[in-house]
Amino acid sequence: MSSDSANNDPHVSPAAEGQELKWNQGISSYQWLVLLIASLGWVFDIFEGQIFVASMNDAMPDLLGTLRNDPSVRAWNDVAFGSFLLGGALGGVVFGVVSDRIGRSKTMIITILFYSMFTCFSAFAQAPWQMVALRFLVAMGVGGEWAVASAMVAEVMPRRSRPVMSSIFHASSVFGSLLAAATIALLIGNEQLNASLAARGIDGWRVGFAIGALPALLTVWIRWKLHEPESWTAAQERAKTDASQAPGRLSELFEGPNLRNTIVGVTLATVGLVTFWGGHIYGKNALLRKAQTNVLQTEGIDAGAENEVKQAAFEKHRSLIKRAEMSSMALNTIGGGLGLVLFGWISNRLGRKGAFILYHLLGFIMMVVLFQVLIPNGASESVLMAFLPVFGFFTLGMHAGYAVYFPELYPTRLRGTGAGFCFNMGRLGTAAAFFGFAVLANPPTPEEKAMWLSPLFLLGIVVVLFAKETRGEELPE
Repeated sequence: MSSDSANNDPHVSPAAEGQELKWNQGISSYQWLVLLIASLGWVFDIFEGQIFVASMNDAMPDLLGTLRNDPSVRAWNDVAFGSFLLGGALGGVVFGVVSDRIGRSKTMIITILFYSMFTCFSAFAQAPWQMVALRFLVAMGVGGEWAVASAMVAEVMPRRSRPVMSSIFHASSVFGSLLAAATIALLIGNEQLNASLAARGIDGWRVGFAIGALPALLTVWIRWKLHEPESWTAAQERAKTDASQAPGRLSELFEGPNLRNTIVGVTLATVGLVTFWGGHIYGKNALLRKAQTNVLQTEGIDAGAENEVKQAAFEKHRSLIKRAEMSSMALNTIGGGLGLVLFGWISNRLGRKGAFILYHLLGFIMMVVLFQVLIPNGASESVLMAFLPVFGFFTLGMHAGYAVYFPELYPTRLRGTGAGFCFNMGRLGTAAAFFGFAVLANPPTPEEKAMWLSPLFLLGIVVVLFAKETRGEELPE
């Protein structure tokens, strides 16, 4: 149980007792520490995923030994995305169950070690299939870490603080994306450093993956500082005397009132994840396409010229184009971060359902405007730079709702299992979409993918109408 005052946790500040406080008042140093550690785990979690997004246009061509615009590159990238999503689905379910059974902090250590180790191994990939296999293993840790951390943040925070704290936790993901973009911009977009690495026979993208080993150091801090939430400990005690209270039973997600929550949760996550991987991330193409157009004009090359001719021009200005791509990614991510942070505040005013509807509706509109209007019509750099943060705000912001909403749907003994299942089963639909794109004779461009998938935002609105409203309620025991 999570009360609005003491939260039944010995680390809660006595000043919180019996007072009407704002969300950030009366929070103990331990509760802030939980938020910080969980957020850092999620930052590095996202870094491990986004380092591939930031470098895929360099890594996969190198592994294939082909041009960056070759259709096989898009196909293999789609396979890698699909593999990553399948791994996340499996890891999220498995580690969610494990966290309900052996504890949040112990499972968080396992998941962080998992994604750190296999991201580092990706630096040594020699073939596309190896990268695909490693993306699967990285994603197992990535999916599991979210399930554990989101449950832990929800369980240690008082009710008044929980929506905003959970939003802050999920919003920390933007630092992982920005870190990935900055890393690849430095390693590939910096001509001097890139040339220095190349002279040593080192691919810049490989160094980016090798950096993925560093988050493993976070596990030492977790082991030293974190203990299991009081609500989890109480649930374990209940399970000792009541077999019906056994933790982490996956079958219970499909029984009684849990069934509706699970269907709604999985569908919302599917909509959010499909549109993220198939639309939001391609906001990075806005300034990239503009830079490519400018390069062709500078080189006096017609847009209808042979692919090899255009690719040679792009290779000549590779660093400039990569910086433009990473700038798009950064602007998109900053806007997305604001959308994530503010979801909790908005959901406290509009309700969880109202916030989801707002984000889904405007997410659909933003997708259409960027990929059907601005990019095709050659919008200016200043217009694109102004629009990208707004695009990111609404196409990503609803993801914080999963960290806010999913833990509120399930009792403590099923919280990691339920939240992990809902969020990560959403990856299965996304994986199916990308495997489908990969087998097409002529794989769609990123902009085409985005437009094919954008109506899913409207489906999300319909699903929300059948969802349970949890604003102002205690976490279920």
